[in-house]
Amino acid sequence: MTRAFRFAIDHYLFLPVGAAVALSWANNWPASYFTFAHRVSFMVNDVGMALFFALMTREVVEAAAPDGALHTWRRLMLAVAAASGGCLGAVLVYLGYLQMGDESSVLAPGWPIVCATDVAFTYFVASNICSQRVIPFLVLTAIVSNAIGLVVLELRYPIGEIHAGAGIALSMVAITAAVVMRRCDVRSFWPYVLVSGAISWFGLFLTGLHPALALVPIVPFLPRTSRTRRFMVDAPLGARDALSRFHRTWKYPGHLVLFMFGLTNAGVVLRGVGTGTWAIAIAALAGKPAGTLLALAFAVAAGLRLPRHVTWRDMIVVALVSSTGFTFALFFATVAFPVGPVLNEAKLGALLTIGVSVLATAVAKLLRAGRFAERAVRRRASAPEYVGV
Repeated sequence: MTRAFRFAIDHYLFLPVGAAVALSWANNWPASYFTFAHRVSFMVNDVGMALFFALMTREVVEAAAPDGALHTWRRLMLAVAAASGGCLGAVLVYLGYLQMGDESSVLAPGWPIVCATDVAFTYFVASNICSQRVIPFLVLTAIVSNAIGLVVLELRYPIGEIHAGAGIALSMVAITAAVVMRRCDVRSFWPYVLVSGAISWFGLFLTGLHPALALVPIVPFLPRTSRTRRFMVDAPLGARDALSRFHRTWKYPGHLVLFMFGLTNAGVVLRGVGTGTWAIAIAALAGKPAGTLLALAFAVAAGLRLPRHVTWRDMIVVALVSSTGFTFALFFATVAFPVGPVLNEAKLGALLTIGVSVLATAVAKLLRAGRFAERAVRRRASAPEYVGV
């Protein structure tokens, strides 16, 4: 049991298991499933996922440090460029596809859906097919893509100026408190989470942005000890800095959150395919990867840099993996459309974006990128050498 649990943790299997249970439950006993999902969605999506985003942010912070793969602003900004290009490419393909039919006016408001990237699911896929070196870039790209989509949804569905002003003020207070604690050499991560994190959560809630992002601006202020390490590898047991202790304390609860996230969000009734379904799926399959790669090419030509020890073959796979909207696209769809057949079309399209991960795996194997390159190197190293006679 211990070995099976460890395998599930190392390969991030709790998320797909939760999603599979949700799909089965929703299509066999829909009434009980949707009652359950409605009851727990706030605690899972708005509270629990803040922990997952914090853990992912911690990995980006490690990678952006002087000894990390994303060190220097030229590498960090490349992820922003990739996310922006991917969103633009996906939106153009989505709207272009709608122009070929007669439902454009009904489905056009759903264009922010294609900006979504499921951070948890893409990390699950990337951890199994991508090189460790490229995953920080992928995570940062996914976070930026979702931030773009969330801001667009916020602008399209505003909650009011007074709330937005109060929310921004609270967010600034949260960041200021984190800065003060860092300057005062507060070495425990708890004050950062319980004080700054809580204030940031309420600030985002009032502005209409997803409060699961509450710890993203706070985690970078946690004290960190300089060290050389790979992405998502546990910090040494002797490491006492706040960032390392935060990771050790919350790593396993984070996997439980992922299981609940998949269980709560992936339940889609498999009927009602329509134009919106194919528009979202094609935007993810073609528009987002193409936009990402074009943006990367222009950005690198302009002087930005690829992550250390990462090749263009790796970036092709990243462009595909980061196009999976899945549960985040499901959330975006519920904001963009009212309950009804159009919403169900959009949800099915979000579900179909999982197929991009299958394509990404095939492309990675074909190009011998990421894990497949590492396996090829190991096979060559272990193969006996034959000397011709």
